[in-house]
Amino acid sequence: MAHDDAAAVTMACLFDPEPERWGLRGDPYVWRALRDRLSDTEIPASLREAVELLRTTFNELVGVDLVGDPASSVYRKPYAHGGMSSGMVSLDTWRENLMPLLAGRARTLLRSS
Repeated sequence: MAHDDAAAVTMACLFDPEPERWGLRGDPYVWRALRDRLSDTEIPASLREAVELLRTTFNELVGVDLVGDPASSVYRKPYAHGGMSSGMVSLDTWRENLMPLLAGRARTLLRSS
């Protein structure tokens, strides 16, 4: 980003507010892990780069490529914090709702800068 406030605009801005609805119990923990991992990362200059950064970081944290893996959900112990579907991450929800939400927020943020 070319203006003086670029250092203040990080990827963490995309994660607030949290969604009201999740797919499975592990999803909010993945959301927060993504936010925490990217909290000091300046938002890239293009939407394509921002989306790629989100997908790459998701892959690192969850161990799943959202584009290439056809599974609808996975279990990940780090995101298990109690409850019946504890630790379950809804890949379908990430593909259909959460990643598009983050991409839309990135698009809005990049347009306003």
